[in-house]
Amino acid sequence: MAEDSLRIGGLSSGLAVILNCEDGKENSSRSHFISCCDDLGHQSVERTLEYVFALPNKSLGPLNSPVDRNAVQSILKNDFLKYHVNPETSVSSRDGIAVDGGGVPQIVGLEGVSICGEIRIVKSPLLLESLAMFSSARANVHVWKGKWMYEVTLETSGIQQLGWATVSCPFTDHKGVGDADDSYAFDGRRVKKWNKEAETYGQPWVAGDIIGCCIDLDCSEISFYRNGVSLGVAFSGIRKLGPGSGYYPAVSLSQGERCELNFGARPFRYPINGYFSLQEPPSVNACSTQLLRCLSRLLEMERVERSSVEKSRSLKRFVSVEEIFYPVSHGICEEFFSLLGADTRSIEYVSCGVLVSFMMEVFGVQVPHNYSSLDRIVDVFLQYQSSHLMFEHVLDALSCGCRTASIVLSECPYSGSYPHLALVCHILRREELMMLWWKSSDFEFIFEGFLSRKSPNRHDLQCMMPSVWWPGSCEDVSYESSMMLTTTALSEGVSKIEEKHRELCLLVMQFIPPLYPLQFPGSVFRTFIQNILLKNRGVDRNMSPPGVSSNSVLVSLYTVILHFLSEGFSMGDCCNWLKTSEGDGRQVGFLHRGGQQSFPIGLFLKNDPHRADISRLGGSFSHLLKSHPVYDREDEVIRWEEGCMDDEETRVTHSTEQKPCCCSNYDADFSRSLKYPIRYAAKGSRVHCSSNSERSAQVAAECSAGSLNDEIVDKPSTSDQSESEFGYRPVRHLRIVPRESNMSTATLREEELLDALLLLYHLGLAPNFKQASYYMSHQSQSISLLEETDKQIRERACGEQLKRLKEARNNYRDDVIDCVRHCTWYRISLFSRWKQRGMYATCMWIVQLLLVLGKMDSVFIYIPEFYLEALVDCFHVLRKSDPPFVPSAIFIKQGLASFVTFVVTHFNDPRISCADLRDLLLQSISVLVQYKEYLSAFENNEAATLRMPKALLSAFDNRSWIPVTNILLRLCKVCGFGSSKHGESSSSSVVFQRLLREACVNDECLFSAFLNRLFNTLSWTMTEFSVSIREMQEKYQVSDFQLRKCCVIFDLSCNLARVLEFCTHEIPQAFLSGSDTNLRRLTELIVFILNHLTSAADAEFFDLSLRRHGQSSEKVNRGTILAPLVGIILNLVDASTEPESIGQNDVVGVFSSMDCLNTIHSGFQYLLEYNWAGSLRGDAYLTKLGQLKCFLSLILCRIETQEIERTTSRIVTDADDGMCCICYATVADTQFVPCSHRSCYGCISRHLLNCVRCFFCNATVAEVVKPQFELEC
Repeated sequence: MAEDSLRIGGLSSGLAVILNCEDGKENSSRSHFISCCDDLGHQSVERTLEYVFALPNKSLGPLNSPVDRNAVQSILKNDFLKYHVNPETSVSSRDGIAVDGGGVPQIVGLEGVSICGEIRIVKSPLLLESLAMFSSARANVHVWKGKWMYEVTLETSGIQQLGWATVSCPFTDHKGVGDADDSYAFDGRRVKKWNKEAETYGQPWVAGDIIGCCIDLDCSEISFYRNGVSLGVAFSGIRKLGPGSGYYPAVSLSQGERCELNFGARPFRYPINGYFSLQEPPSVNACSTQLLRCLSRLLEMERVERSSVEKSRSLKRFVSVEEIFYPVSHGICEEFFSLLGADTRSIEYVSCGVLVSFMMEVFGVQVPHNYSSLDRIVDVFLQYQSSHLMFEHVLDALSCGCRTASIVLSECPYSGSYPHLALVCHILRREELMMLWWKSSDFEFIFEGFLSRKSPNRHDLQCMMPSVWWPGSCEDVSYESSMMLTTTALSEGVSKIEEKHRELCLLVMQFIPPLYPLQFPGSVFRTFIQNILLKNRGVDRNMSPPGVSSNSVLVSLYTVILHFLSEGFSMGDCCNWLKTSEGDGRQVGFLHRGGQQSFPIGLFLKNDPHRADISRLGGSFSHLLKSHPVYDREDEVIRWEEGCMDDEETRVTHSTEQKPCCCSNYDADFSRSLKYPIRYAAKGSRVHCSSNSERSAQVAAECSAGSLNDEIVDKPSTSDQSESEFGYRPVRHLRIVPRESNMSTATLREEELLDALLLLYHLGLAPNFKQASYYMSHQSQSISLLEETDKQIRERACGEQLKRLKEARNNYRDDVIDCVRHCTWYRISLFSRWKQRGMYATCMWIVQLLLVLGKMDSVFIYIPEFYLEALVDCFHVLRKSDPPFVPSAIFIKQGLASFVTFVVTHFNDPRISCADLRDLLLQSISVLVQYKEYLSAFENNEAATLRMPKALLSAFDNRSWIPVTNILLRLCKVCGFGSSKHGESSSSSVVFQRLLREACVNDECLFSAFLNRLFNTLSWTMTEFSVSIREMQEKYQVSDFQLRKCCVIFDLSCNLARVLEFCTHEIPQAFLSGSDTNLRRLTELIVFILNHLTSAADAEFFDLSLRRHGQSSEKVNRGTILAPLVGIILNLVDASTEPESIGQNDVVGVFSSMDCLNTIHSGFQYLLEYNWAGSLRGDAYLTKLGQLKCFLSLILCRIETQEIERTTSRIVTDADDGMCCICYATVADTQFVPCSHRSCYGCISRHLLNCVRCFFCNATVAEVVKPQFELEC
């Protein structure tokens, strides 16, 4: 070749420049590499080669042959090795260590006989996972003197005990490293060190951390390092041991925990000065390092010459570095690969260490990257067959680097995993390397590593955000601008990493594997997604199955797909193989294309392995195949017009003049929210005392007593809920067509990506959003506590109490700072503007799909449950997002009106077999109707006005009564006595009050069943409340759970009483007309509640329990339950005085007929004497109390009259034999059929509301009749 025949000539002046520049970088004791030029300006090539190979000046004699690979090989053999190859360590430096087994070579690994429990090798050599509840193992090497270390890379961040132990340390199912003498461990999950007893030590760890476990037997100390930072000496004065009985590296892992041990088979990521690896490094490492340095100098000379010597080239004709690059680089590589040979251990060690560092140095860790230099060196490497194994290790090392890289503020925006991703994205553009990676057995494991992103803990966030500010804080004013700059820098860093994730995934999507039958673009990416989803099926359970991916992998993959579907692929024509629903609009993201939409229903009907065991709306997939088989429909595609399920007058689509929120411009509002990124969370978040259920992470947090379902097991009985029609309007523009015959099922479709997106959201994003919601809520609460403490400090200037207040303030301030940092990080990583836009469009797309499929029973039941869960959670995440996506006034109105249609249509849908899902929809309604902006959306929604009133009444059962009560309460809030106390805002709806009244009046059976359940439920809650109070009185110590349960039950009782008050106000005929059963039950319930509340002991302890719980007496007191009782009584009184009520049930007579007249009198007196002025505004209530007083007077007069009549009556008869034996107040004029037992009509009617058996003989009642006879007095 031409390069091999290069004659000795001159050296370019540009090369002299670079040599002069580099001269200062070499050891000052070494002679200069450049000789003076002769009169003609020539300089020998020998001096150039001396610089490249770092040889002393003039150590090379004149070359008598061309500079070819043979000449370079000669220099390497005769000169280079003489100066650069020396033993790294002396023999004595490895004294004090012994590898059990004595094999050659001595490989450090796990000692199989030491394993207790079950440990699986996930990936060779030492990536471990515990499959048992607690597993322990030792290495096969022990040390007794010197300083030694090994590294542990955490794949998970749970309970792991890492450290050192002697062979005498017993491993059991419950005891491991650190649980015995001469056994020492560190556990970053519990932040403790272990040596029989646990003590606080170190920092919390996270997945991706590298823990250095160091033992110094010269000083008898053990210490640990987290990512190269010392955690301090953990143990000192450890016992000295001799050969054969030294300390072994040992680990203990709880179930599902994974970590990778590195005893020295790879270079340490964070080597500690003075400590040796347990596995001796290969001898060729030093020489390999020097050879790569030679290549580095050669590349640097070429780069500088190319950039700065063009002008001097025109003056004289000299030999350039370009002309000697080929022979020199190939000569170096031949020696490099010859050194590595076939020793797999050497190739792995060098590749993962100095080679990766060399490539990163050449490429550059920040922009601009040196693509040309890296390409040249990769070209040279790939000419050698053994480079394939080397590149496999390089890819593995880069993947590991992505798992362990942390974002550093000073390095942003090119921080974290960005340098590794940028390098791998560039080299994988070569088809040869992409093929090599794809054929690797660890392809998916390495791919997951590239998508991993290390999450920061509290200590990491403190380093990332040294200055913290929030609106209203007393911190330094400069902290605000500092935090703004920090947030901007970190956001750019995260954005750069996400950009490289997308680039890498696009490369994989474009790769076409050479398989038969012919594959299509996207097949490899689809297989990867399917396998990821398959292995993570149970990650949403309390106990995740073994082998699940890191949460960051799911989040990154979700983010990539969301960007593809929302923002497009942004790669020109490289992705036009994607099949779309339209032939135009390629530049618009899939989620934002208007017009006709389509979806292949085969995604739901196919029995794919990664989907078969996913729960469907109608039950399990296997059950549905048997009960509702679907034949010949797997290839169907359902098509519909966007917005076809919305009301025409309020329809907003991508094709209408008014665009949805995701395609509208709210830059002004968004800029304002970014200016004060903490303000919205601090002022807008709601604080709640109860946690939310797993299925409704974003919904139940805002539902009153949302978690009580888990605390209260026994609930009142109920009748069967009624089923109603689910579909208020036919679907317009709906077509079902067979799939196009020319479309290959192997082609990746955007609909498939959307399907995967939702499952990734459900598995990976939902837990993160739940955690973000917690920190936002906790931040608001902590800020309120801090402000209240500051206020108390200003009011109390001295004393011991001031000292305690200052201590409390410091704790609250630390909590606020911690929450602000976490909220800021979640805002950066989860709430980017484009992500909010994509999430909004996803909600629009999915809710339309679900509404359309809701008209197809055979397909609707096959929809996976995660579709509905992801939709609801994503909707509420966006609604509460920080910063806000759009103003709440248009959030539903401009694009998501169909969400209201969906929740009101399906919250009581019997086709949805899972009651938790129906509860989720019901809780969504409960949350939304408490806001005026969202309530108006319900009032303007046709489906809501047609279906919701009756559906709510029928859904009031023993499972859903809490959210239904909350909804009814919020719709009817201002209807009761004292309901607008303290001027609180109300979200009541006149529209729905009218609709509820009409539903109750027009459907007497429905309202009767609802009223019966309402009576039962309120009676049960008041009984539970009374029992809880008495239980608390009997115990010396009262738990927080008991206090909370007591207060929650009381709140529920108040809400139920308000609903009952609404019924008496709007439908008084239900109590005054016809049978007096409802009126008597209502009266008994009022007396029952008054009896419990006016008990002296109960009342006293109730107030005490409220003080313990820390709730304001203005917010919760006995007046909250007494007020609706007053309202109920006055509603009945007012209705009974109306002209149309004359001759109907006598309210006064029913109250006076109760057999607990003292309770009635004392209860009414208590209502009249209660301090209403402390709970109500104004004096309007005084008139109402006057009415109540008059009503009590009427009752007392009636009672007095009845007493006189009984006293003056002299008639004595035997008619008691014909009296009802249940109430002893009415004639037994009704009998059961067929058993013929008799009672009064009122008692029988009440009994049959809840039971259809005779209360005398338990026989099933077929009929109730009134015999034609009269009883004589």
